[in-house]
Amino acid sequence: METPFTRLVGCSVPIQQAPMGAVSSPNLAVAVAEAGGVGTLSALGLPPEVLLRRLDGMRRRTSGVLSANVVTPEVDEQLVADVAERVRLVDFFWFDPSPRLVDVAHRSGALVNWQVGSVTEARAAVDAGCDVVTVQGVEAGGHVRGFEPLLPLLREVLDAVDVPVLAAGGISDRGSFAEVMAAGAAGARIGTRFLATMESGASPAYRQAVVDAVGDSTMITDAFADCPLCATSPRARVLRAAVERLAELDDDVVGTVPMGGARVPVPRASGLPPVAGAEGHLDAMAMYAGAGVGAVTDVRPAAEVVAELMAALELRPRPPR
Repeated sequence: METPFTRLVGCSVPIQQAPMGAVSSPNLAVAVAEAGGVGTLSALGLPPEVLLRRLDGMRRRTSGVLSANVVTPEVDEQLVADVAERVRLVDFFWFDPSPRLVDVAHRSGALVNWQVGSVTEARAAVDAGCDVVTVQGVEAGGHVRGFEPLLPLLREVLDAVDVPVLAAGGISDRGSFAEVMAAGAAGARIGTRFLATMESGASPAYRQAVVDAVGDSTMITDAFADCPLCATSPRARVLRAAVERLAELDDDVVGTVPMGGARVPVPRASGLPPVAGAEGHLDAMAMYAGAGVGAVTDVRPAAEVVAELMAALELRPRPPR
């Protein structure tokens, strides 16, 4: 399916896999890219040499469209340039749009996407030179930037900017995907549904907790505010059960996760999610999930998720934009 987003970045389906820290494994990003979408790797927590080595390895595995996500304003400009040489789309979030960083990425040959939580921020992203804007509704899992529901915010941003706009937040099944596309989005940025895939970096227990969740079993909380992003705004949507379980524990450390060849302790209130290989009280760790989690009912290959989502659009005409 062709949209302004697919034409711009060169993918064949209007879906970007959202960056989810270590959950966004290279295997997941490659699988989504191979299925025609945009696969995204998060730079958060990775030493520069590891990040670049992973991107090089992913590039050798797919000719599809890859993206890398940057979420801290203190990022080294040379790292942004190095990343931009390896991906089609450099993806920014959580801090104010920066013309300087957009220019660095452009000079290295990449397009730039900025995820925003308001109309004002969307206009600032376009003014900064961004090629794509992602609108994040309050339904989104993980760190939530804004305060508005997705659909009204999406419509406001579509009226305010003239670049391709992706929708993000609570898009977990064919119905919600078709809804944002019918509203005029050029594509969707999807996280929770890709978390519950065979290629994701989430622990089996985390994936199962997402599958077992019923309805909107999530909440926005500051319970997991020990994280790099939380210094400015400690707001993240997680499974409600994780918050309740954490409140039951007196432990200062709830578990460990593998990192850099060692096991790293996970303090209570840490923003680290239970990734593959995590041990301890996984049910009291930051199980990020969007408000549409109840629509996720199984763990399947990422390519099947892409195909299922796209099936919702086959009989729906696209509104002109």
